[in-house]
Amino acid sequence: MTSTTSPSAEPVGRLLGWLGLRSRDGDPTVAAEPGGIRDLARLTRRDLVDAIGTFIIDNGLEVTPANLLFAHSAFSGNNPRLARQITARTGNGGVTQTWIDELTDEVADSSAQAELERLMARLETNLDAFQAQSKSAHKEAADYGSELEQHVTDLEQLQKTGQIVSNLADLAKTMLERTRKAEDEMRKSEEEAKSLRRSLERAKRDAEIDYLTGLPNRRAFEELLEAQYREAQMAMEPLSVAFCDIDNFKLINDAHGHEAGDRVLKAIADTLSQISDDQCHVARHGGEEFVMLFRGRTPAAAAERLDQAREHLAARRLINRKTDEPFGQITFSGGVADVFGHGDARAALKAADDALYLAKQNGRNRIEIAGAA
Repeated sequence: MTSTTSPSAEPVGRLLGWLGLRSRDGDPTVAAEPGGIRDLARLTRRDLVDAIGTFIIDNGLEVTPANLLFAHSAFSGNNPRLARQITARTGNGGVTQTWIDELTDEVADSSAQAELERLMARLETNLDAFQAQSKSAHKEAADYGSELEQHVTDLEQLQKTGQIVSNLADLAKTMLERTRKAEDEMRKSEEEAKSLRRSLERAKRDAEIDYLTGLPNRRAFEELLEAQYREAQMAMEPLSVAFCDIDNFKLINDAHGHEAGDRVLKAIADTLSQISDDQCHVARHGGEEFVMLFRGRTPAAAAERLDQAREHLAARRLINRKTDEPFGQITFSGGVADVFGHGDARAALKAADDALYLAKQNGRNRIEIAGAA
């Protein structure tokens, strides 16, 4: 019997082939590698152009610079996470322009945050230089004023010095008054610089906090990861990183609205914060995804602790306060990786993200541990 394939399944099949999740018949160069998505960077230029073009046409998208850049980012291997999102979307609702615009807006928000932090860093550098110069000028003015004041005293104590010395004393007094005034202005400038620095430090703290959950954001976590990486490496301590992602979060937003979805995000942030301490750090990575760093814990120990939080959340029964309708069981999936089991911290993050994807594939509501590189 000859099997047939529906026309609607052909674009899905081609997309899965491009992403390495299914081989295309008769083309061994695009066969999927065991264990997940293959390296999309191996695509030839012709394959890449074909993939981007067919993706645009099959999904009824306009040929715009934004859409071409979006497709290139996924199919070129520059953004494996985006590639997986396209794969999941292809089999669940299809790729639409609205969906692409929502993802693009998230990237734009992240870029704006990065630009803000870059400008704040420049301001801080300039402020350091200004504060140092103000402090130095203040000290020099004070020292000069003290010396000049002593000269005035010496001149006034001289007897029978004549009009020249008297004129010199008057001139010195005038210079002293001006010096004291300059010293006062320098002191005010130094105080203003200190006040500006305090404001800048508050702004930096605000820029590193996720406004919805109150957790550190992605930028703050990346700085923490670099510092903890160096410290743990010198102390020869284990260091594990984990990604957590809310299961079926889009269904929650669709059924109850984004405001209710925000409350679910807060509830999960609170759950993860309960296991956070000086050796365990949690941050919101973006969207419905959270990231955690476990200092002094092996991946197995970190996974065990994270699994306890998962079970605690799954046992809760959350209710939409506005409608009194239950959300149903809220769960998350997670992936854990040994930071020192990979080339660097970024490679470990990629391994944890791959383990998270494996947990989703294996049924969700579970924690997977990534193998060593």
